[in-house]
Amino acid sequence: MLTEQQLLDAPEDNYMDDDQLEFFKNLLESQIAEIEGNVVSAQTSLKEQQHAADELDKAAVAEGIRTRIRFLDRQTKLLPKLREALRRIEENEFGYCEATGEPIGIRRLLARPTATLCAEEKTRQEEREKTFRKSAP
Repeated sequence: MLTEQQLLDAPEDNYMDDDQLEFFKNLLESQIAEIEGNVVSAQTSLKEQQHAADELDKAAVAEGIRTRIRFLDRQTKLLPKLREALRRIEENEFGYCEATGEPIGIRRLLARPTATLCAEEKTRQEEREKTFRKSAP
């Protein structure tokens, strides 16, 4: 299996070849497993915190619960994106911008393996959103 450095050093002709797809498939699968474990752990912790609270530390417990709920929310929103990226690997669509068809790029995919837009298209999209927000009443 490729290392991250080998992935970065690979020639452009190797973009999204079988080895690179396998690297990202393994990365996504490990992130899914990690998040699923984190979610179970956070849920267990929430249950334990709710039962262990006494009158003196209810505020601290409540803040801890809010923090864990925000964490769970972010994690549960990320899971479908990771699974969708796995689907794109299976359908040979992974690594290419869904708007332009251009390569997203190894560095961007390493930073955000769920990316569906190349950096240029993402920037254009954000500029359009910014312009729209400024013109909205």
